[in-house]
Amino acid sequence: MSARLTTLMLAIGGVALLAGSVAAAQAQMEMDMSAMQGGPPPTDARDPNAYSEGVNFTRGNARPKLADQKRFRSILIDNLEASRVGGKTIVPYDLEAWYGQTYDRAVLKAEGDVESGDLAEARTELLWGHAIAPYWDTQVGMRYDNGQGPNRAWLAAGIEGLAPYRFDLEVTGYVGDASRTALRVDASYDMLITQRLVLEPRFEANFYGKDDFERGLGSGLSDISLALRLRYEIRRELAPYFGVEWINEYGGTEDLTRAAGGDPSDSRITIGIRFWF
Repeated sequence: MSARLTTLMLAIGGVALLAGSVAAAQAQMEMDMSAMQGGPPPTDARDPNAYSEGVNFTRGNARPKLADQKRFRSILIDNLEASRVGGKTIVPYDLEAWYGQTYDRAVLKAEGDVESGDLAEARTELLWGHAIAPYWDTQVGMRYDNGQGPNRAWLAAGIEGLAPYRFDLEVTGYVGDASRTALRVDASYDMLITQRLVLEPRFEANFYGKDDFERGLGSGLSDISLALRLRYEIRRELAPYFGVEWINEYGGTEDLTRAAGGDPSDSRITIGIRFWF
């Protein structure tokens, strides 16, 4: 029994000695790591600013910025065209400009028609866009209508982005004075026939919550516009185009146009240019 007891005590002592050795090694390693994390760097350490062209990124005023922290800007003249309708020259325009970062930006939208040198109608929006998902922005701000008839001001809120199957989609609601409301839906799609030749179908619809006789607008669905434009991109930033557009009015707007002696249906052939920078 004493031999077995002696063997057991020797085994326990060996385990205790091994555990002590491991603990000492771990403590030494921790001391080495702490020395590496603090204190002066070793003499052969690589200079972190050696390839920064003289910029010292360890200073608080020289931190690099990521792409989504920088501010960018863009101006797109989507449509600038001319057409001849009923002996009058009509020059429609449609542009969008923005300035800001990836997630937040200021957006300006302007669309309208100039007939024989006079502004027939115009819609101008100043919005604040905020990204909520890949390819999708919410937009809030103001809209201002001018041209023929009294001017109107609206509060605006909507969403804009790239829908499945690569449809560009805008849906915006508006609230104006005297309990006026409106809704605009705009969708387009770029069909690449070649790398430079692009066919773009476009759809736009406008709805109003109540009659506005002074501007010739009825409640409900007011008008639908369908357009088909074929453009040739000399460069991505510059593309002349040829197109055709159909515009039809409905409901109360159609009745008001007929009562004023106008035609609620219109079709036009257009030539124009699209460019951005």
